[in-house]
Amino acid sequence: MSLRKFPENFLWGAATAAYQIEGAWDEDGKGESIWDRFTHRQHTILNGDTGDVACDHYHRMPEDVALIKELRLNSYRFSISWPRIIPQGRGDVNEKGLDFYDRLADKLLEAGIAPSATLNHWDLPQAIQDAGGWPNRDSADWFAEYARVVFRRLGDRVAMWSTHNEPWVLAFLGYAYGIFAPGIADYSQAYQTAHHLLLAHGKAVQAFRAEGGSGEIGIVLSFGHYLPASDSSADRAAAQRVYENNSALFLQPLFKGSYPEMLFDWIGSHAPKIQEGDMEIIRQPVNFLGVNYYTTETISFAQWGGLLKHVSQPVSAPGWGRTEMGWGVNPAGLLAVLLDIKENFGSPKIYITENGCALKDTPDASGFVADWGRVNYLRDHFMAAHDAIQQGVDVRGYYVWSLMDNFEWAHGCAPRFGLVRVDCETQERIPKQSALWYSEVIAGNAVQE
Repeated sequence: MSLRKFPENFLWGAATAAYQIEGAWDEDGKGESIWDRFTHRQHTILNGDTGDVACDHYHRMPEDVALIKELRLNSYRFSISWPRIIPQGRGDVNEKGLDFYDRLADKLLEAGIAPSATLNHWDLPQAIQDAGGWPNRDSADWFAEYARVVFRRLGDRVAMWSTHNEPWVLAFLGYAYGIFAPGIADYSQAYQTAHHLLLAHGKAVQAFRAEGGSGEIGIVLSFGHYLPASDSSADRAAAQRVYENNSALFLQPLFKGSYPEMLFDWIGSHAPKIQEGDMEIIRQPVNFLGVNYYTTETISFAQWGGLLKHVSQPVSAPGWGRTEMGWGVNPAGLLAVLLDIKENFGSPKIYITENGCALKDTPDASGFVADWGRVNYLRDHFMAAHDAIQQGVDVRGYYVWSLMDNFEWAHGCAPRFGLVRVDCETQERIPKQSALWYSEVIAGNAVQE
C-alpha cells in the first residue's frame, strides 16, 4: 500500500447546479427557465419529477455551507441561475436573486471555502427561448450582458468563473435529440447552438477582462474516452467522428481557432453559420479548462446509427460493473482524456470539475449509507488524476459530482450521485461513507492506494 500525495494547494471540492438543488423556482422574482417549462410538461421526466423544490437549497443554504465546511472541502463549485438574476433574460435585474448569491459567496468565504461559480448550467430563461433560444445569435450578447451584471456584483469575492457547463449536452440533448430542455430535435439548431454557446463564452470572457476581473475564468466541457470497437476502417472513422463531434467541436475552436474540418464535411448543411471575426472572439485566452469525465465507450460503425452512423457501448475496467445510470466505470479513460488535452491542445491548466457515480444507495435505520462502491470509484479516479499529474498534465483541483443527492435532469430524483444523502421527504442531509472518506483524503491531500 502506498500514499499518493497531491501537489500543495490542490483544490478538493464538490459541485452542484442551480436547477438541480435550489428549488424556489418561482420565488423572490425569479423568472421561468427552460427547465421549469420542460419539467412541467407531461412525459418529459421520469416519474413526473420536477426541480420545483429539489434540495430546497435556496432556503437551506447556510446549513449546506456549514456541511461543506464540516466535510473539509476547500472549494465549492455551484452555478448561478440566469432567470433568478434577470427574470426575462435581458433588461431588469432582480436584486433579490443577486442577494442570494451574495450571501452564498459571503458564507463560503467566512467558512474558508473558495467559491467557483458557473454562469450557465443549462437553465436558460424561458423568455430567451421564446425569442429563439441559443440558435438566435443575439443570445450571445444577452449572455454577455448577464455575465457583466454578475461580475460587477460578485467579482470582488468569487475568484474562479466558468462560462458554460457542458455545452455539448445543452446543444445536443436539448436541441438535437429533444430529451433535455428545451426539447427540440433539429441538428441544424444544435450545431448553431454549439457555435453561439462558444461565441457567448468568448464575449463573456471579454466582459470579464473589461470589468477588470482579477480571478480566473474558463469553460467546463464534457469528455468521454472513445475507442474504435475494432481495427476496421469503418469503426475507426466512426470513433473519430464521435470524438470530433463531442470533444474537438469545442476544444478546437477554443484553443486553435477552427472547427474540425472532417466533421463539418460530414454534417454538411447542418454546419453552423459563422460570421467574420467569430473565431477570434471564441479563442479568447482562458485561465483554465474544466474537465467533466464519466465514461469510456467503444464506437462501432452502424448504417442506421443516426447522423454520425455509429453505436456506442460503455466499457468498464476489469472488476468493475456498471453504475445505476448504466454507465461503465473506467478510470484509465480519465487519464487518456487528460493526456489528449495536454498533447493536442496546448497543455492548459485543468480542474476536474465533475466526476462521480450514481449507485443503488441503501440507507440503514439511521439514514446512513455505507457506499463503499463510491469510495472505490473515487479512489481509482483520483489515482488516474495523480497519474496524469505525474505525466505532466497541469491538474490543479478535483470536484466530485455531487455534493448531495439532487434532481438528475430527465432521470428525475431517483439517481443518487451525492456524497451526502438527501431524504426527499424531510430534506435531512446525512453524509455518506464516501463523504467521510473524502474528508480524510482532503485532510491529508493524499489517496491511499
